[in-house]
Amino acid sequence: MKNLSAIFFTIIFVFYLCPCANSETHGQPGTALPHFKISSPAFANGTYIPAVYTCSGTDYSPAIQWEAPPAGTRSFALIVDDPDAPVGTFTHWIIFNIPADQTSLVEKASPHGTIPAGALEGKNNFSRIGYSGPCPPPGKAHRYFFKLYALDSMLNLTAGISKAKLLEAMDGHVLGQAQMIGLFAR
Repeated sequence: MKNLSAIFFTIIFVFYLCPCANSETHGQPGTALPHFKISSPAFANGTYIPAVYTCSGTDYSPAIQWEAPPAGTRSFALIVDDPDAPVGTFTHWIIFNIPADQTSLVEKASPHGTIPAGALEGKNNFSRIGYSGPCPPPGKAHRYFFKLYALDSMLNLTAGISKAKLLEAMDGHVLGQAQMIGLFAR
């Protein structure tokens, strides 16, 4: 009887009380969601981003690749930002409506215009549409988060949107998230 009671309470917890089963958090960026894998042939997670992808080099986007997104993915959105910036989190790249059949972004995809057909870019905190690489003030290394979201739909947005507008549009549509971090210092 004791075992049956334990099983009953476990079932109640998992289906009714556990935050992971709560549909109100499904699809919101920042909540516990399934993870999939993101990487770059240019640098490993947690290592330094080569200068060529920064304002100290040619400032074009690195190649990014991903695998095993959640079932039902219809599009991807990528946000690259620096939470260590002196002015607060600084956004370097916003790209969304990447078709679900894509598994990568090629090197120099932005700002040279070789993003996948149908994908759109938002405005970064340099007030430019597209990628603007790491450019921290001299000093300690900053962390650059490459956050890729798997979405259950294409987003009805236009090029040049802000990160805040993208996150608002993604609310309720996020199926999973992949993340990697690059470092850079000048």
